[in-house]
Amino acid sequence: MTRHRKAAATTVGTYGDQARQALLDSAEELFATFGVDAVSNRRIAEHAGNANHSAVSYHFGSRDALVRATMMRYSEDARRRRRELVELLGPEPGLRDLLSCLIVPLTDQLASLPSPSWRARFLRQLRTVPSMVATVAANTTADPDIVHLIGRARATVSDLPASVITGRSWLLGHMVIDACAEYEERLERESVEPNWTGFAYFLVDACAGMLEAPVTSEGDFLGSRAESTWA
Repeated sequence: MTRHRKAAATTVGTYGDQARQALLDSAEELFATFGVDAVSNRRIAEHAGNANHSAVSYHFGSRDALVRATMMRYSEDARRRRRELVELLGPEPGLRDLLSCLIVPLTDQLASLPSPSWRARFLRQLRTVPSMVATVAANTTADPDIVHLIGRARATVSDLPASVITGRSWLLGHMVIDACAEYEERLERESVEPNWTGFAYFLVDACAGMLEAPVTSEGDFLGSRAESTWA
């Protein structure tokens, strides 16, 4: 390949990467604002500044693939951060230490994004798409670090009934995403100074309090839905 052809190939590749990134940014913002099912592929392309209304199909192959790519776009960054935190754990970590390893990678990712961001609000919207619920759960259980941390966290409250631990775990997963989405929205609405680190440990305290709270009512209230995922 000549130098001219190499340069051309690099330019095409860079343009393709930029177009794909713009579509992901556009999809995340529009899905977060209006809901995943309320936004057309054409609108996503137009919002990304792409004159090709078939851009989503061209770059991702299908609508579902775009949604999954938007969901997974920061997964590797979160895994790296989680491994770093796990390596810092002492020989006998407490519940708050373990919860920090689960929550801080998410809040660190949110802190790294340009302002305004829509990431947390997009993740909240994913729960409204039935076809994505199983995908989100599968993504969680496919990460061995998350599975290991969840097991260790549950072991710290093993004196509680299993159904209570499972139900509370499901609730706290929803609470974390909803709270992050609300905080993200507030940062945009009120232009306050972000403090994602402080917010992360506020969430850690709240989650630990929920898991360790006394049991006054025991029952399998949420059924198999709660068992399908930590978050």
